[in-house]
Formats: sequence, structure tokens, C-alpha cells
Amino acid sequence: MSADSFSGGPLDGLREKRPGAAVYAALLCLIVLALSGVVGLLLKQPWLFPSLGPTVMLFFESPEQPASRPLNTLVGHGVGLLAGAICFYALGLAGQPPVPVGGLTVPYLVAGVLSVAITTLVLTLLKLPHPPAGATTLIVSLGILTTLPQLLSMAGAIVLITVAGWALNALLLGRRR
Repeated sequence: MSADSFSGGPLDGLREKRPGAAVYAALLCLIVLALSGVVGLLLKQPWLFPSLGPTVMLFFESPEQPASRPLNTLVGHGVGLLAGAICFYALGLAGQPPVPVGGLTVPYLVAGVLSVAITTLVLTLLKLPHPPAGATTLIVSLGILTTLPQLLSMAGAIVLITVAGWALNALLLGRRR
């Protein structure tokens, strides 16, 4: 996606008008994260978690960046979820208290650093950068969200915010492709 992908729309030149850009980004972050949070409340599942924050910030502060592309977002978080789960379960951490409760242990340290390294390796090889995926993989590998319903909720939230973010930018910034 090039910088001119968002030209010609009703908010053309928004980035040059810093107060307008700030309000645009803040309001759309609020809307998209609130949408995900409401779904989570209704389903009683974690549809709002830390790595969604930097993802929506990328969408609305830097929509022209490769890391903001829907494909990068979906693949990035998907790889992060998978790498985190593989490291968490491969190191036998199921049944252990998560790091915020039980503290950092050597197995959790290994799971955390290995999951971020794997996520980075895969996304770099695929040429699909999305740095917030590093937070997603840590959320899982450090035991914070690990059950199948939680992982599915995370995946659902990622899809929801990606579709909503892309649609809002397309509508409001006049994205051509």
C-alpha cells in the first residue's frame, strides 16, 4: 500500500493537519476497540487485549505503512498466536499460573523469548511485518490467554478490528484499492 492509496478522499491531506490527524486516529481507535470490547462483554470472552491497541494505532496513525495492511495484520497476529501456543504447550506450561500471577520462571522466559523470535523470523521471511504481533505471542507464551476459547476469541477480535479498521479507513480516507 503506497502513501497515495489514501489520496483523493474527503480527508485528503489529513496527515499534514496534525490536530485533525490526531482526532481522526483517536476517535477511530476508540470506536474500533469499543466495538471489540462490547463483543467481548456480550460473549464473556477476552475480545480486548493489549496487542490490539498498537494494531489500531497503526491503522489510524499510519495507514500507509506496510505493517498497517490487513494481510500483515492477520498473518502477523496469526503467526504470533500459533508461535505463542506452540512454545507455551511445548514447554509444559499448561496448568502453571501465568507470569503476572506466579512470576517469571525459566520455562516462561524461554517460551516468551522463543515465541517472539519465531514470530519475527516467520514474518520477516514472509515480508509481512506487523510489530504488534510480538505482543500477541507474549500474551499467549506467558500464559495470560492460552485456552482454546481464549485463543479463538483473540483470533475473532483480530479479524473484527482488522475488518473494521480497513473499512473505516477505506470509507473515510477514500482508499482506492
